[in-house]
Amino acid sequence: MSMDALYDTIGRSYADTRRPDPRIAATIERALDGSSAVVNVGAGAGSYEPPQTRWAIEPSQTMIDQRRPGAAPAIRSTAERIPLADGEADAALAVLTIHHWSDLEAGIAEMRRVAAGRVVILTWDPVVGTSHWLSRDYLPELAAWDATRFLPIEDVAALMGGAETTVVPIPHDCTDGFMGAFWRRPEAYLDPAVRAGISFFSHPDAPSSDAGLARLGDDLKNGEWQRRNAELLELDEFDVGYRLLSMGRAS
Repeated sequence: MSMDALYDTIGRSYADTRRPDPRIAATIERALDGSSAVVNVGAGAGSYEPPQTRWAIEPSQTMIDQRRPGAAPAIRSTAERIPLADGEADAALAVLTIHHWSDLEAGIAEMRRVAAGRVVILTWDPVVGTSHWLSRDYLPELAAWDATRFLPIEDVAALMGGAETTVVPIPHDCTDGFMGAFWRRPEAYLDPAVRAGISFFSHPDAPSSDAGLARLGDDLKNGEWQRRNAELLELDEFDVGYRLLSMGRAS
């Protein structure tokens, strides 16, 4: 299934369940500081799109239809075919999208081609992320499948021509409903509306999560999850594997 077809199916509630968290947004905006003409690649409904965005590249019409009024104009295309001239943007941004691209090397090459200055990518480190309690204790088969969609962070940085890597810890009350957001709110993973906005659960090729989620529900009822993860309940933020990679200089 192509990514535009996938998100035409699972992306219908993204504007409701995937509301950008202002603390993560501030991290992205710092990385783009000084940029005045940004192209957002795999833009989706516009989460984390900075005000200086001039173009939004997105293959799914369902996602485009959820963009807010006044957002940057959306161009229905893919990362591998960005319809901009060489250096037309001064920065290229990709937020939690590169694991959906059909050709990561081509997509990053396109970002580098159209951006005269900086390239910024927010993604997930499968080495760190698969140690998350959800993956480790309840959904190991699903996590192993999901990890195959992500390159190691050092490989992504190499495709970018060398990139600075920043750990992006996730706050316990994160307003965005991506996979790692609920590390201190495990009951959220039992909500079908939440899962519908997470491709980890909704991708048609993904292994079933039913048995693992049933075990999670039981462990929440009997207190086993709380006993096993008591230290997490004391933390305000946690490293679930999200990384911000940036290269080049903002204009």
